Amino acid sequence: MPTTAELLVNDLSVHFGGLKAVNQVSFSLKAQALAGLIGPNGAGKTTIFNALTGLCPVSGGEISFNNRRLTNQPPHTIARWGVARTFQNIRLFKNLTVLDNLRIAYHKNRQYSLVCTLLRLPPFSREEARITAQAREVLDLVGLADKANHLAGSLPYGEQRRVEIARALMLSPKLLLLDEPAAGMNPQETLELLELIRRLRDELEITILLIEHDMKLVMNLCEQLFVLDYGHLIASGDPKSIQRNRRVVEAYLGGNRP
Repeated sequence: MPTTAELLVNDLSVHFGGLKAVNQVSFSLKAQALAGLIGPNGAGKTTIFNALTGLCPVSGGEISFNNRRLTNQPPHTIARWGVARTFQNIRLFKNLTVLDNLRIAYHKNRQYSLVCTLLRLPPFSREEARITAQAREVLDLVGLADKANHLAGSLPYGEQRRVEIARALMLSPKLLLLDEPAAGMNPQETLELLELIRRLRDELEITILLIEHDMKLVMNLCEQLFVLDYGHLIASGDPKSIQRNRRVVEAYLGGNRP
Protein backbone atom coordinates (compact mmCIF):
# COMPACT_ATOMS: atom_id res chain seq x y z
CA MET A 1 0.00 0.00 0.00
CA PRO A 2 1.24 3.54 -0.70
CA THR A 3 2.90 5.18 2.27
CA THR A 4 1.63 8.61 1.19
CA ALA A 5 -1.98 7.69 1.99
CA GLU A 6 -3.83 9.68 4.61
CA LEU A 7 -5.63 6.61 5.97
CA LEU A 8 -3.90 3.23 6.15
CA VAL A 9 -5.71 0.05 7.19
CA ASN A 10 -3.37 -2.92 7.31
CA ASP A 11 -4.57 -6.51 7.94
CA LEU A 12 -7.43 -5.27 10.12
CA SER A 13 -9.27 -8.02 11.99
CA VAL A 14 -12.20 -7.71 14.39
CA HIS A 15 -13.38 -10.91 16.09
CA PHE A 16 -16.30 -11.36 18.46
CA GLY A 17 -15.59 -14.69 20.10
CA GLY A 18 -15.49 -17.19 17.26
CA LEU A 19 -17.11 -14.80 14.77
CA LYS A 20 -14.61 -13.15 12.40
CA ALA A 21 -16.61 -10.02 11.56
CA VAL A 22 -13.61 -8.51 9.75
CA ASN A 23 -10.69 -10.66 8.70
CA GLN A 24 -7.34 -9.23 7.54
CA VAL A 25 -8.74 -6.31 5.55
CA SER A 26 -6.27 -3.85 4.04
CA PHE A 27 -6.94 -0.64 2.11
CA SER A 28 -5.71 2.93 1.93
CA LEU A 29 -7.12 6.36 1.15
CA LYS A 30 -5.21 9.40 0.01
CA ALA A 31 -6.13 12.89 1.17
CA GLN A 32 -9.40 14.22 -0.28
CA ALA A 33 -10.47 10.82 -1.60
CA LEU A 34 -14.19 10.17 -2.01
CA ALA A 35 -14.63 6.44 -1.55
CA GLY A 36 -17.29 3.87 -0.76
CA LEU A 37 -17.31 0.72 1.34
CA ILE A 38 -19.96 -1.66 0.01
CA GLY A 39 -21.10 -5.25 0.44
CA PRO A 40 -24.06 -7.37 1.54
CA ASN A 41 -25.65 -6.99 4.96
CA GLY A 42 -23.37 -8.48 7.58
CA ALA A 43 -20.25 -8.12 5.43
CA GLY A 44 -18.42 -6.12 8.14
CA LYS A 45 -18.79 -2.57 6.84
CA THR A 46 -20.07 -0.88 10.01
CA THR A 47 -17.67 -2.97 12.08
CA ILE A 48 -14.82 -1.38 10.14
CA PHE A 49 -16.26 2.08 10.85
CA ASN A 50 -16.50 1.15 14.53
CA ALA A 51 -12.87 0.03 14.52
CA LEU A 52 -11.76 3.23 12.78
CA THR A 53 -13.53 5.35 15.41
CA GLY A 54 -12.62 3.36 18.52
CA LEU A 55 -16.10 1.95 19.16
CA CYS A 56 -15.04 -1.69 19.02
CA PRO A 57 -11.73 -3.38 19.88
CA VAL A 58 -9.36 -4.35 17.09
CA SER A 59 -8.28 -7.99 17.26
CA GLY A 60 -5.39 -7.68 14.84
CA GLY A 61 -3.75 -5.37 12.34
CA GLU A 62 -3.12 -1.63 12.37
CA ILE A 63 -4.99 1.58 11.55
CA SER A 64 -3.21 4.89 11.06
CA PHE A 65 -4.37 8.33 10.00
CA ASN A 66 -2.03 11.20 9.18
CA ASN A 67 0.81 9.17 10.71
CA ARG A 68 -1.06 8.69 13.99
CA ARG A 69 -1.87 5.18 15.20
CA LEU A 70 -5.62 4.86 15.67
CA THR A 71 -5.64 1.19 16.62
CA ASN A 72 -7.68 0.77 19.85
CA GLN A 73 -7.47 4.45 20.73
CA PRO A 74 -10.48 5.88 22.65
CA PRO A 75 -13.16 7.56 20.52
CA HIS A 76 -12.54 11.06 21.91
CA THR A 77 -8.86 10.86 20.99
CA ILE A 78 -9.67 9.72 17.45
CA ALA A 79 -12.19 12.56 17.11
CA ARG A 80 -9.57 15.05 18.30
CA TRP A 81 -7.20 13.75 15.62
CA GLY A 82 -9.65 14.63 12.88
CA VAL A 83 -11.98 11.64 12.36
CA ALA A 84 -15.75 12.15 12.58
CA ARG A 85 -18.69 9.96 11.63
CA THR A 86 -22.44 9.63 11.30
CA PHE A 87 -24.44 6.53 12.18
CA GLN A 88 -26.79 4.27 10.27
CA ASN A 89 -29.56 5.03 12.76
CA ILE A 90 -30.16 8.73 13.38
CA ARG A 91 -28.83 9.73 16.82
CA LEU A 92 -29.92 13.34 17.20
CA PHE A 93 -31.11 14.96 20.41
CA LYS A 94 -34.61 15.28 18.99
CA ASN A 95 -35.99 17.49 21.78
CA LEU A 96 -33.23 20.06 21.30
CA THR A 97 -32.99 22.61 18.51
CA VAL A 98 -30.93 21.94 15.44
CA LEU A 99 -28.52 24.66 16.55
CA ASP A 100 -28.07 23.12 20.00
CA ASN A 101 -27.39 19.70 18.45
CA LEU A 102 -24.43 21.26 16.65
CA ARG A 103 -23.27 23.29 19.64
CA ILE A 104 -23.12 20.13 21.78
CA ALA A 105 -20.84 18.49 19.23
CA TYR A 106 -18.28 21.25 19.78
CA HIS A 107 -17.97 20.49 23.49
CA LYS A 108 -14.46 19.04 23.25
CA ASN A 109 -13.10 22.29 21.76
CA ARG A 110 -14.51 24.76 24.27
CA GLN A 111 -11.87 27.15 25.56
CA TYR A 112 -13.31 28.33 28.89
CA SER A 113 -13.05 26.95 32.42
CA LEU A 114 -15.70 25.67 34.78
CA VAL A 115 -15.36 28.88 36.83
CA CYS A 116 -16.05 30.98 33.73
CA THR A 117 -19.12 28.87 33.06
CA LEU A 118 -20.54 29.13 36.58
CA LEU A 119 -19.93 32.89 36.86
CA ARG A 120 -20.78 33.66 33.21
CA LEU A 121 -17.51 35.58 32.84
CA PRO A 122 -16.60 37.33 29.55
CA PRO A 123 -14.51 34.41 28.20
CA PHE A 124 -17.59 32.21 28.50
CA SER A 125 -19.79 34.64 26.58
CA ARG A 126 -17.20 35.19 23.85
CA GLU A 127 -16.61 31.49 23.34
CA GLU A 128 -20.32 30.65 23.29
CA ALA A 129 -20.88 33.36 20.68
CA ARG A 130 -18.05 31.95 18.57
CA ILE A 131 -19.44 28.40 18.79
CA THR A 132 -22.90 29.60 17.82
CA ALA A 133 -21.49 31.49 14.85
CA GLN A 134 -19.60 28.42 13.68
CA ALA A 135 -22.71 26.25 14.04
CA ARG A 136 -24.68 28.69 11.91
CA GLU A 137 -21.96 28.63 9.25
CA VAL A 138 -22.09 24.83 9.12
CA LEU A 139 -25.88 24.84 8.89
CA ASP A 140 -25.64 27.25 5.98
CA LEU A 141 -23.12 24.92 4.34
CA VAL A 142 -25.56 21.99 4.45
CA GLY A 143 -28.57 24.09 3.46
CA LEU A 144 -30.30 24.22 6.84
CA ALA A 145 -29.64 27.80 7.98
CA ASP A 146 -33.38 28.49 8.19
CA LYS A 147 -33.93 25.46 10.46
CA ALA A 148 -31.50 26.47 13.24
CA ASN A 149 -34.21 27.05 15.85
CA HIS A 150 -36.44 24.12 14.88
CA LEU A 151 -36.55 21.05 17.11
CA ALA A 152 -34.39 18.40 15.47
CA GLY A 153 -37.11 15.77 15.81
CA SER A 154 -39.60 17.93 13.92
CA LEU A 155 -37.60 17.94 10.68
CA PRO A 156 -38.29 15.63 7.75
CA TYR A 157 -36.13 12.51 7.68
CA GLY A 158 -33.83 13.76 4.93
CA GLU A 159 -33.12 16.98 6.80
CA GLN A 160 -32.38 15.06 10.00
CA ARG A 161 -29.71 13.20 8.03
CA ARG A 162 -28.23 16.55 7.04
CA VAL A 163 -28.21 17.67 10.68
CA GLU A 164 -26.19 14.56 11.53
CA ILE A 165 -23.67 15.41 8.85
CA ALA A 166 -23.53 19.01 10.07
CA ARG A 167 -22.95 17.86 13.64
CA ALA A 168 -20.02 15.73 12.49
CA LEU A 169 -18.60 18.73 10.62
CA MET A 170 -18.52 20.72 13.88
CA LEU A 171 -15.51 18.58 14.80
CA SER A 172 -13.62 20.06 11.82
CA PRO A 173 -12.73 16.58 10.55
CA LYS A 174 -10.18 15.72 7.90
CA LEU A 175 -11.75 12.25 7.53
CA LEU A 176 -15.56 12.00 7.48
CA LEU A 177 -17.20 8.58 7.73
CA LEU A 178 -20.84 8.40 6.59
CA ASP A 179 -22.77 5.25 7.50
CA GLU A 180 -25.66 4.81 5.02
CA PRO A 181 -26.37 8.55 4.69
CA ALA A 182 -29.09 7.97 2.05
CA ALA A 183 -31.04 5.39 4.08
CA GLY A 184 -34.75 6.21 4.05
CA MET A 185 -34.42 9.09 1.60
CA ASN A 186 -36.61 9.62 -1.44
CA PRO A 187 -34.99 10.01 -4.90
CA GLN A 188 -34.92 13.82 -4.76
CA GLU A 189 -33.36 13.84 -1.29
CA THR A 190 -30.80 11.28 -2.45
CA LEU A 191 -29.83 13.46 -5.42
CA GLU A 192 -29.43 16.48 -3.15
CA LEU A 193 -27.34 14.40 -0.76
CA LEU A 194 -25.04 13.30 -3.58
CA GLU A 195 -24.44 16.91 -4.53
CA LEU A 196 -23.87 17.90 -0.88
CA ILE A 197 -21.30 15.18 -0.22
CA ARG A 198 -19.36 16.04 -3.36
CA ARG A 199 -19.43 19.74 -2.44
CA LEU A 200 -18.26 19.07 1.13
CA ARG A 201 -15.28 17.10 -0.15
CA ASP A 202 -14.32 19.84 -2.61
CA GLU A 203 -14.96 22.93 -0.48
CA LEU A 204 -13.66 21.60 2.84
CA GLU A 205 -10.87 19.54 1.23
CA ILE A 206 -11.64 16.53 3.39
CA THR A 207 -11.51 12.78 2.82
CA ILE A 208 -14.88 11.00 2.78
CA LEU A 209 -15.54 7.28 3.14
CA LEU A 210 -19.15 6.14 3.06
CA ILE A 211 -21.15 2.96 3.50
CA GLU A 212 -24.17 2.86 1.23
CA HIS A 213 -26.60 0.32 -0.28
CA ASP A 214 -27.95 2.73 -2.91
CA MET A 215 -25.85 1.57 -5.85
CA LYS A 216 -26.94 4.43 -8.09
CA LEU A 217 -25.62 6.94 -5.56
CA VAL A 218 -22.43 4.95 -4.98
CA MET A 219 -21.60 4.56 -8.66
CA ASN A 220 -22.31 8.22 -9.45
CA LEU A 221 -20.53 9.65 -6.40
CA CYS A 222 -17.56 7.54 -5.38
CA GLU A 223 -14.23 7.59 -7.19
CA GLN A 224 -12.98 4.45 -5.45
CA LEU A 225 -14.80 1.44 -4.03
CA PHE A 226 -13.91 -1.32 -1.57
CA VAL A 227 -16.14 -4.40 -1.56
CA LEU A 228 -16.55 -6.65 1.47
CA ASP A 229 -18.10 -10.10 1.73
CA TYR A 230 -18.17 -12.19 4.91
CA GLY A 231 -15.56 -9.93 6.51
CA HIS A 232 -13.09 -10.20 3.61
CA LEU A 233 -12.13 -7.53 1.11
CA ILE A 234 -12.92 -9.17 -2.23
CA ALA A 235 -12.37 -6.25 -4.63
CA SER A 236 -11.27 -2.63 -4.89
CA GLY A 237 -11.11 -0.15 -7.72
CA ASP A 238 -13.07 2.48 -9.62
CA PRO A 239 -16.85 2.04 -10.06
CA LYS A 240 -16.64 0.72 -13.62
CA SER A 241 -14.16 -2.01 -12.74
CA ILE A 242 -16.23 -2.98 -9.68
CA GLN A 243 -19.37 -3.32 -11.82
CA ARG A 244 -17.51 -5.74 -14.11
CA ASN A 245 -15.95 -7.77 -11.31
CA ARG A 246 -17.39 -11.30 -11.27
CA ARG A 247 -16.89 -11.83 -7.53
CA VAL A 248 -18.70 -8.59 -6.77
CA VAL A 249 -21.60 -9.51 -9.02
CA GLU A 250 -21.90 -12.88 -7.31
CA ALA A 251 -21.62 -11.45 -3.80
CA TYR A 252 -23.63 -8.29 -4.03
CA LEU A 253 -24.85 -6.89 -7.31
CA GLY A 254 -27.40 -9.55 -8.20
CA GLY A 255 -25.53 -12.68 -9.18
CA ASN A 256 -25.91 -16.09 -7.58
CA ARG A 257 -24.35 -16.47 -4.15
CA PRO A 258 -21.97 -19.41 -3.75
